[in-house]
Amino acid sequence: MSDHDQLLVVIDPVARRMDGESVRIAKDVLCGGSEAKICLPDGPEEFARALARRGQRRPVVVGDDRALLRAVGLLHRDRWLGDGALALVPVGAAVQLAHSLGVPAGPVAAARAVLDGVARRLDLLVDESDGVVLGGLSIPAVRAAARAEASVWNACRSLVRTLVRPAPPSPAARRVHRLRVEADGVLLTDLDRPVEGVSVRADRDGRAEILVRHPAIPEPVRTSALTVTVSGPDFRYRADTHVTGPVRTRTWTVRPGAWGLTLPVTAGAESWTESRQDGP
Repeated sequence: MSDHDQLLVVIDPVARRMDGESVRIAKDVLCGGSEAKICLPDGPEEFARALARRGQRRPVVVGDDRALLRAVGLLHRDRWLGDGALALVPVGAAVQLAHSLGVPAGPVAAARAVLDGVARRLDLLVDESDGVVLGGLSIPAVRAAARAEASVWNACRSLVRTLVRPAPPSPAARRVHRLRVEADGVLLTDLDRPVEGVSVRADRDGRAEILVRHPAIPEPVRTSALTVTVSGPDFRYRADTHVTGPVRTRTWTVRPGAWGLTLPVTAGAESWTESRQDGP
């Protein structure tokens, strides 16, 4: 029995609760085609301990996108990602990220890909606090600011209506940021220009594609770089499935081919091409 056939199957508790039948099918296929050790953690701490004790076994996660992100983050901090490949059987409601990376839908097809697929190296976005991004990140304009602006308009209208006469309706408040965005040290936008949103995605060529949207410009500012730094007043950002912040500055760096994911022999390459054409 080769190391490739020795699996550590970590079944996320959310997957067990949401779709026990798919979990059972995946487990049967994996155990039928390999020497598999099954782990049933009850929470994030046990999930982390199971991965830390993997030994020479190849880790397989049965779960949704959050379970995948948790595993990649843990293995990145353990400095293992450069040496091995993770495998995934997507189970749960939120599995769009997994499918976009090329992992098949359905427990049988995904489990067969674990057994018969090949490891493909994927780029990773890493920030200065060791946070990882697999798909992409976005910084939309803050809703709280829009609500505050709308409240001010309402208060002004009420005051004018009371003292003079009804005021005309105010224009819809646009949600904007005041952010400084740099790509490889080149300034894309500064605090004096309102920004509607920023998005960053590894473009699978060892670089990140950055889009900055301004309210007065129909087309976004688009460039590619190895690093991108965003700074300014407190902002939150969405990285894959997680919303993080508030922070005042954050730098993301592309790590080309930093992690491996086991994918079907042909479907993985096709998914890469489609994902790259679709863009962020």
